Amino acid sequence: MFKEIELRKNYLMGAAIETIYLGGGTPSLFSIDELKLLFEKLFDTFDCSLIKEITVEANPDDLQPDYINQLKQLPVNRLSIGIQSFNDLDLQWMNRSHNANEALTCIQNCQSAGFTNLNIDLIYGLPNTISDSFKQNLQTFIDLAIPHLSAYCLMVEPKTALAHQIKNKTSPPMSEAEAGEEMLHLINFLNKHHFEQYEISNFAKEKQYALHNTNYWKQVPYIGLGPSAHSFNGLSRQWNIANNASYIKALKENSNFYTEEILTRENRFNEYLMTALRTKWGVDLEYIEEHFDGTYITHLLNLLQKSHYINGLHYTIEQNRIVLLNKGKLLADGFASNLFLVS
Repeated sequence: MFKEIELRKNYLMGAAIETIYLGGGTPSLFSIDELKLLFEKLFDTFDCSLIKEITVEANPDDLQPDYINQLKQLPVNRLSIGIQSFNDLDLQWMNRSHNANEALTCIQNCQSAGFTNLNIDLIYGLPNTISDSFKQNLQTFIDLAIPHLSAYCLMVEPKTALAHQIKNKTSPPMSEAEAGEEMLHLINFLNKHHFEQYEISNFAKEKQYALHNTNYWKQVPYIGLGPSAHSFNGLSRQWNIANNASYIKALKENSNFYTEEILTRENRFNEYLMTALRTKWGVDLEYIEEHFDGTYITHLLNLLQKSHYINGLHYTIEQNRIVLLNKGKLLADGFASNLFLVS
């Protein structure tokens, strides 16, 4: 990866970096010494004078007390922990390597070490979930006084063990209706506890947003390093070779280690719609006027008027912004795709 860092040092044209996120798998498998070297290389190569947030993503079983305390000595100021559930039956069904007690202990150890900026991931929409399981997960989250939650609906990907089990009826199918009910309960419950849903899957208390992810949704350029990593500079996207061995081989042989897509104006408009609609800020018509032109706004409003989505039920238009309401958030992907420009 150090070689890629050198090759990519001019990708952002000297722009100062505000956030660093070590994720995608289990970065906590790096030793503390390896992380030190990585941070030294990043700080030596890029302008990190404006750094506000450095996040490490980890699973509960990787965050042992000594490791947590050593992380606190690094420039890391935020942890994102893949809890998924505080219910042992859920964790067993998802084939997670930790149990509920380990999840609780991990969070408490992080807080004791001085990490106040924490996020945990929870999954809803599990076909085997007892009706009150997700509600109890949310209450446990509140009891732990964690400032940020990422909550995702379980997705059944093709050719996975879960897809096979559902097809063979060894596991019950997912219920979209029940998943939708859980999502609405999630929104209402966290709202009562003063959490803001600033993106469809993300909730923060007292505006403790995940700065790194917020930049993605706001179309801020970023650079991704390592196998499968994606980069975006406003005009194109790049994604690295996914296979570890092939990625390393390409770097050693000085051959191309990524694929690039030059984004058309339509691509950029559609991506803006997809990401902006997921956020509390919504689609900014003034942004479209500035970065595209007025014909895009006309197209957007005409399609919206012809669609089956209802102003005041699925969305609202206020202060030149199109923002999804709770009913619309359940249909966000379809809502966005209906407004796409198609060549």
